[in-house]
Amino acid sequence: MIDPAVLKGFRDSLPGDEIPKKRITRILEDVFTSYGFVPIDTPVLEYTEVLLGKGGGETDKQIFRFHDNGGRDVAMRFDLTVPFARFMAAHHDEVGVPFRRYHISKVWRGENPQKGRYREFMQCDFDIVGADNAISDTEILSVMHASFAALGISRYTFHISHRGLFSLFLETLSLADRSIDILRTVDKLRKIGEDEVRKQLSDITGSAENADRIIAFITAGEGRSFMETLETLESLSGGISEPSRRMREIHSLLTDLGISGSFVFDPSITRGLDYYTGIVYETFLDDIPSIGSVCSGGRYNDLASLYMKEKTPGVGSSIGLDRLMAALGETGSPLLANQSYADLLIIPSQGKEAEAFSAAARLRAEGIRTDMYLNPDAKMKKIYAYAETGHIPYMMTFSDDGFSVKDLRTRETMTGEAAIERIREESRH
Repeated sequence: MIDPAVLKGFRDSLPGDEIPKKRITRILEDVFTSYGFVPIDTPVLEYTEVLLGKGGGETDKQIFRFHDNGGRDVAMRFDLTVPFARFMAAHHDEVGVPFRRYHISKVWRGENPQKGRYREFMQCDFDIVGADNAISDTEILSVMHASFAALGISRYTFHISHRGLFSLFLETLSLADRSIDILRTVDKLRKIGEDEVRKQLSDITGSAENADRIIAFITAGEGRSFMETLETLESLSGGISEPSRRMREIHSLLTDLGISGSFVFDPSITRGLDYYTGIVYETFLDDIPSIGSVCSGGRYNDLASLYMKEKTPGVGSSIGLDRLMAALGETGSPLLANQSYADLLIIPSQGKEAEAFSAAARLRAEGIRTDMYLNPDAKMKKIYAYAETGHIPYMMTFSDDGFSVKDLRTRETMTGEAAIERIREESRH
């Protein structure tokens, strides 16, 4: 006998997990398509050279990499953004720009598993390429806001910042040559705490004074409004600049949309991936911030230049579906409550098979999820157990007098169209 073990960091997904997951992805797809985004897909495996070099740091070390049967150096995608940049280089003339895409699929990283984070996980990405302005930045932020609202999540905050402002600040400290290591260290702030970040920054910059200045910069948003934070950062980074003007315009647009209250300027947000060049953001649920960011991204204007000569600026975001579901489970979201396999179980008793198939066809056409029990001669105890496993609330049986419907939760029996109407009404919610 082979042990049916699963690798560490991987997991089987049972119907009780997949049903709400599919429900969430359908909601997100509806939001994405309402904004004119279109779906694409890319291969799980890419040439390793395609993936390496722009993830940066720990991400490059976490790639699942091997030689295939043809001796080719290949790797499994660690996110959906780098493959998308390669996709745009290959299909730029076919899709045209600006191009809006969404991609919901699995990615793989060999990191340490933890709550809400696995080595194989789902990402829901949405991006705009071919536009570099505050309008496209704001459009992505608007999609983020609309997505969380559509999911019925009421308490969330988008933390946004700008890589360019931080880079200008580091130039004032003559630390531009160490910006990558500094950015990656700051990105760990919520994981390792301010004291450890200060210690690591002291080692990187060679000065406790520089470390204190960086800490002062990344904590400048605490207790301040968006515009107060921006003005503070401008003073620390040498004055009004192109990045600060971009942030002012974004904030103005968010205010016009009536959603600026969900956004805070948080200069500690840097994102650990090397390819970000402009605005960056992370999303935290107010009731359980400890679970980490459930939606993050930013602007990446130079990523496609790895694969093509034409400049193709991009901006996008990614919802970590597994982590989001873990968070929704803790907050008791109704999205995770209904895990039923079907709305109704039909029992095609002997001699009534035709009526059963006819009823099933009609109900399915009306949008009622209808299961048919395939061993109708089984004892009722077994049939009830089957319905309970699938959280199926209703059962339909047939007799010479027609059909009857039983509510398996209350054991109430109903007949006629009133029974169908109750199932129909309940299935809509």
